[in-house]
Amino acid sequence: MDDNDTFSEYPTTVGQALQYCSDALDNSDVYFGHGTDNPWDEAVQMVLSIADLPLDSDDGVLPHPLDDESFARMQALLQRRITEHLPLPYLLGRAWFAGLEFRCDQRAIIPRSPIAELILHDFQPWYSGPEPRRILDLCCGGGCIGLAVAHYFPKVEVDLLDIDPAALDLARENVAQLGLGSRIRVLQSNLFNALEDVSYDLILSNPPYVDADDLASMPAEFHHEPKLALGSGPDGLDLTRSILAGAAHYLNDTGLLVVEVGNSWGALEEAYPRLPFTWLEFERGGHGVFALTARELHDYSAGERRL
Repeated sequence: MDDNDTFSEYPTTVGQALQYCSDALDNSDVYFGHGTDNPWDEAVQMVLSIADLPLDSDDGVLPHPLDDESFARMQALLQRRITEHLPLPYLLGRAWFAGLEFRCDQRAIIPRSPIAELILHDFQPWYSGPEPRRILDLCCGGGCIGLAVAHYFPKVEVDLLDIDPAALDLARENVAQLGLGSRIRVLQSNLFNALEDVSYDLILSNPPYVDADDLASMPAEFHHEPKLALGSGPDGLDLTRSILAGAAHYLNDTGLLVVEVGNSWGALEEAYPRLPFTWLEFERGGHGVFALTARELHDYSAGERRL
């Protein structure tokens, strides 16, 4: 989008409002890292949401009028975004993941995992088993990963697990919003503890993985997210270690484990030098996501027992 309109007092069109918001954000000290990485894209999300226009609108919406009420709401959101450093999805009450809209508030972290791209590519070429039938979203938060899988794989049953009851309440709201209740099970669980005799074709997890140093130095925006969903011990790997220890027991023979560890990937490789991590690359950005097959996990466990 581009807009050459000028305005004297306040913006009266979508195009003017986009430039107004973008300039204000650009001249502030806000941090972009919750669905956008620059002031223009964040202005687009804010203004089009307020104007009740699709986020993929083209330049044809630029002359669309912006009434006084919408401008006042935009000003209020913009002020909170800049002065309180609240991430925009919390201000809007919604976020987008894998092309789907989710409810979003401070009960869970904001959806932003590159695993979305993997879902949209049918987990190829990494998953080589039969058509997936059962999938686990471990440390699900608001449920975006598992619910996106359920949306795009209409025959799949999905379990959403998290230790935080508040996050699970948000996940249930997203289940209802997407109309997926018949194929979703929501369980409060400390990792695998609440599971009985069940196995999965895919275990997907975006667990807490921020190490102590990064957690202490994170921009203010991240401190509005639940600390329980971010930090995971001195090296960021406390939960990932437990996932690696237990995942093989819950995977089918042809199953695949996919886990996001972000900047802690180096520490993970150092801690597990004999595990053959496959580090996934993404066209749309993102890093620190590994895949391991059930066979690789079993072979690793057998090798460790022999040592």
